[in-house]
Amino acid sequence: MADIPDDMLNGGNVEGPYRPDAFEGPAMRGKKDIPDGLWMRCSGCENMLYRKQVAENMEVCPKCQHHFRVGGRQRVDQLADPESFAEMFTDIVPADPLAFEWLGQTYEQRITKEQEKTGNSEAVLTGTAYIKGRRIAMGIMDGDFLMGSMGSVLGERLTLLIEHATEGALPLVIVCMSGGARMHEGALSLMQMGKTSAALARLDDAGGLYISILADPTTGGTTASFAMLADIILAEPGALIGFAGQRVISNTIRAELPNGFQRAEFLLEHGFIDHIVPRPDLRSEIARVIDLCGR
Repeated sequence: MADIPDDMLNGGNVEGPYRPDAFEGPAMRGKKDIPDGLWMRCSGCENMLYRKQVAENMEVCPKCQHHFRVGGRQRVDQLADPESFAEMFTDIVPADPLAFEWLGQTYEQRITKEQEKTGNSEAVLTGTAYIKGRRIAMGIMDGDFLMGSMGSVLGERLTLLIEHATEGALPLVIVCMSGGARMHEGALSLMQMGKTSAALARLDDAGGLYISILADPTTGGTTASFAMLADIILAEPGALIGFAGQRVISNTIRAELPNGFQRAEFLLEHGFIDHIVPRPDLRSEIARVIDLCGR
């Protein structure tokens, strides 16, 4: 009794005698009755959501439309026609050119850990697929793999994909989701910006169509290269899109940044992207753009 606060006695009723069963009311019993993982909290509206309902809505909050981040394989399932994705360039795998090591862990060990976690060999999936019957070349960046960072393998796979789209006269669709260039590879990761951009220039010269989809987040060298070089740039609602971080920019220019700075809605208002498309509508929007462009 001495360790129990007075305002907790008898379930908050300090006027009656203490009863041990006062702590076994519906609120306490209900928590035990809820299986782990059945519910989740929305980081947008803070409401508790039924996880299955969120999954059925393509990982979008049914209350506030907040778009949760999704992995690469899940993104393929959401966009491509069933069983139509044929993966390419899987034989190109990461190396450790700088023998990078930090906190007692090598780059090679970190890559192995990410591969085991995601089931992917790199932070991008590349191949051909069909979207509502339209055949495309598709690249999907995986934010679950080292935050979708851009290294040599990611740049090489995307370059080969762009070249495949050019040679086959296929519409190119890349879903961008990246924390920027991969520091573990130093300048080699930065070189991928020029390589992918040059390949896209050749695609453009050949009259190819490139649709870029910006998911949360799309930052750093990815934003400064292939993500923003598309004929049509779409973005998911609320996606963070930018090069440097807000604190870096604010401290550099010594000014307070506008509300919503670097969010998709801000970029649309200022002409940096073409359209904001909710995730459940992306398949239809991609097919519509391909048809409008006659590809």
